[in-house]
Amino acid sequence: MLVATAVLAGLGLVSGLGLGWAARFFAVETDPRQEALLELLPGANCGGCGCAGCNDFAGAVVSGAAPVDGCPVGGGSTAQAVAGVMGLSVELKERRVALIHCQGGNDLAPRRYLYNGLASCASAAQLGGGDKSCLQGCLGLGDCQGACRFGAIAILPSGIAQILAERCTACGKCVGACPKGIIDLVPERARIHVLCSNTDRGPQARKACQVACIACKKCEKAAGGGIAVTDFLARVDYALAPTDEALVEQCPNGSIRVLDLRSKRH
Repeated sequence: MLVATAVLAGLGLVSGLGLGWAARFFAVETDPRQEALLELLPGANCGGCGCAGCNDFAGAVVSGAAPVDGCPVGGGSTAQAVAGVMGLSVELKERRVALIHCQGGNDLAPRRYLYNGLASCASAAQLGGGDKSCLQGCLGLGDCQGACRFGAIAILPSGIAQILAERCTACGKCVGACPKGIIDLVPERARIHVLCSNTDRGPQARKACQVACIACKKCEKAAGGGIAVTDFLARVDYALAPTDEALVEQCPNGSIRVLDLRSKRH
């Protein structure tokens, strides 16, 4: 009995020593800057930077594979702190906010049929583009909401998604989650937006949604380059974002709205 116990103890000791040696021999040294960067990052692990998580992003910054300002959640203060650890300087970028280019709820863009399937926009879109009369509009089943880790998206009773600007971190997950491709990241400073994605001709667009853009080009003429109509849809050029709020009055269908993306819901 004592011999067996001694043998087992010896085997355990040898195994422990072997594992300890292997751990040291095969250990991969981590750049201390990676740990320092990890302490500075928000820890959301949202993937908005293009990496699997904050630790991977920190490693990518240290190796030069990712920019120091690549974390959209941390914003300018985090970018500056990360740049400081890396001994670099960084030019602060303007904060961006997600924007849903649609305002046609069930009261404005009625449903064509009763969808009774999986509660997923991607699934509903497989059935003739979805049940909404506007085939380019928000289906309101919450794929974007499910993708957002920050509680920045709500589904309104009217059956349409809404961004909560004060919670948005511009991680971009909602952009990729929307099967209709109607969500963009826009500059926070911009106040004038086209809240429509319908590219049908005027009469057809108006029939599908009461607030659809009918490509009348009144806004394009008044904006002086800040808005252009292409493919029967007015689009804001955010590099030349218009500031004259009188543009809203030029739109006969209410497709253009003034929104404060800094704090209010939209």
